[in-house]
Amino acid sequence: MTATILQLFPRLTDVNGDAQNAAVLARRARWAGVDAELVVVQPGDAVPTVTPVAVVLGSGVDSSLVQVREALVPFEAAFADWAGAGVHIIGVGTGFELLGSTIQLESGEIAGLDLLSGRATALPARAAGEIVVETDLGTLVGYENHARGFSPASDSRTPVAPLGRVKAGSGNGNGFEGARNGTVIGTHLHGPFLARNPKVADELLGLGAADVDAAMERADLIANATAAAAVKRAVTRG
Repeated sequence: MTATILQLFPRLTDVNGDAQNAAVLARRARWAGVDAELVVVQPGDAVPTVTPVAVVLGSGVDSSLVQVREALVPFEAAFADWAGAGVHIIGVGTGFELLGSTIQLESGEIAGLDLLSGRATALPARAAGEIVVETDLGTLVGYENHARGFSPASDSRTPVAPLGRVKAGSGNGNGFEGARNGTVIGTHLHGPFLARNPKVADELLGLGAADVDAAMERADLIANATAAAAVKRAVTRG
């Protein structure tokens, strides 16, 4: 059986390399001996009929937000079905915001997919720099560069939990970073997120220590060294 991983609209959502989180998942699955297929979906393409194991929506610039939202319209029912079926859905940056309920822009409000109940609204100042987050999976690192934070909805029937607590950086702007609702994850961590935090990729794929091969060990050594240096810089700066 082939594990399908969808990479949505990379021409519009790969500004920070975040669409490549899909490639990270596919590569780590193959390293673990899983037959994985990376399927690239561009605006106007038909919704894939196969149920994927993961869907990645990366980050773009604000000027393309409306275009990405329009490209998502045919996928709305599929996203709801995928979330209900336990498919891992990862949104980074503006992809995270589009998984939420609304995005507040100077020109008006954009409705998101409402998979993560909450609002993306302007921060007092733009957040840019390395960010360190403490989570159930350990310490995660990334680079944040965003003008909006995220406030979870208090009256939602599907409340979200934060991905973790910010140790250095801004995150959502309220002491926490990201959001999670079941298998749906949103984060401001660029890098791409899963390359810099392979433990999260393996958690999403259901991989354990027994699945690690030599190639994964080499990649993880680089990721771990990069993370340790990032933590040191961020904490010292803070």
